[in-house]
Amino acid sequence: MKNKTSNGVIDALLYVFVFVMVQLLITYLVCIAWGMVEGKPFSQALAAVAAGNVSTSIPQLIVIQSVFSLVVMLIFLWKRWATVSRTYLQTWPVAVLFWVTIAALGTVIPSEAFVELVPLPDWSGDSLTGLLGSRWGYLAICIFAPLVEELVFRGAILRALLGTMRSHWVAITFSALIFAVVHFNPIQMPHAFFLGLLLGWMYYRTGSIIPGIMLHWVNNTVAYAIYNIFPQYHDSTLLQLFGGNTTKVALAVLFSFFIFIPAVLQLHMRMKRES
Repeated sequence: MKNKTSNGVIDALLYVFVFVMVQLLITYLVCIAWGMVEGKPFSQALAAVAAGNVSTSIPQLIVIQSVFSLVVMLIFLWKRWATVSRTYLQTWPVAVLFWVTIAALGTVIPSEAFVELVPLPDWSGDSLTGLLGSRWGYLAICIFAPLVEELVFRGAILRALLGTMRSHWVAITFSALIFAVVHFNPIQMPHAFFLGLLLGWMYYRTGSIIPGIMLHWVNNTVAYAIYNIFPQYHDSTLLQLFGGNTTKVALAVLFSFFIFIPAVLQLHMRMKRES
């Protein structure tokens, strides 16, 4: 059993390594190609990237994320580290996807409240806000990110861990921790860890990444929609949004839990555990 568990952990770490290395490689290649399109010779573009003298624009980030996502999905499907099946969709899980959506909506305000109560460094700079403010940024953040991250972190990493660890919650927690760390941005890590637990639990119950893709898509789309519908408020805190009234903030968080908890209970009843 110990050797089997070790193999599962090694496989999971291999998948993380490939995920990170492909991201770095695609970033370098796109930056070199971008420099050449702007008229730089290959040697000069390569030297600039190697020296770190490249400022990545929002269009570059969109291209990097899109190409990276496609390459990673192709690698993981080609190597059969993750598999795709229509079996779960054929069960018509409409009710599950509905309650997944409600659960995702219930995490928005509590997550923001936690970030404001426990301030952490934001290493993304203006890149994340730039992607949120771009029309094509929706493709990178809300379409490609949910697909590739669920395929890798639940469909490959968590699947490997679940197949070798006695406790499914140990496997889910370990995969959620990896998911949080790989975001490489402290301010995003708590929310990513919490979502990783929820996403992992849904995968364990269904054996499918479809519910996770749905939750991931809703979570990212809500952030994108709020930023673009209310751009004047994107730097505002919850306290500022509620007119400085802490009672209203507390009630908003409480109301969110009244949405989230029943949604999770509904999912518990409706999602059949994968045997």
